[in-house]
Amino acid sequence: MATETEVGELLYRRGWRMAFTVADRVNAWAALVRVIERGYDDDIDEYINDLYCRNWLNEAWLLLDEHIVQLWTPQIKALDDRYKAATVDDDGQALRQFLHQFHRLPGPDLWWWRRHPRILAGDLGHSLRSAGAVGIDLDTA
Repeated sequence: MATETEVGELLYRRGWRMAFTVADRVNAWAALVRVIERGYDDDIDEYINDLYCRNWLNEAWLLLDEHIVQLWTPQIKALDDRYKAATVDDDGQALRQFLHQFHRLPGPDLWWWRRHPRILAGDLGHSLRSAGAVGIDLDTA
């Protein structure tokens, strides 16, 4: 197992755009969850990009020293629970329609890709509604 710095560097060499830290990615996940809870209104491509912060955490967890994993797991679990409460599980049906050659719907272990925001706001909401997503329409509520 590796330190946080070693994992950040290793994942960077594997193709991540920079050598992130756990704190960087937990903060990004927390920010995304907060925005989803009140209505994510950016576009679908930005949403897809934003979901990758959770992918990084998933990859890092397989490589990190156990004490780092134990330290951060409660906060990540709490954020995951909030994300689940703020989203709808549709097995990725709505989001799948917007994924292309660079993005494919990951397997079920990356469950956050199989959900969409419950509040359908702005450009993202419009795109998801056009793909059959059902939720609360913030734009008309």
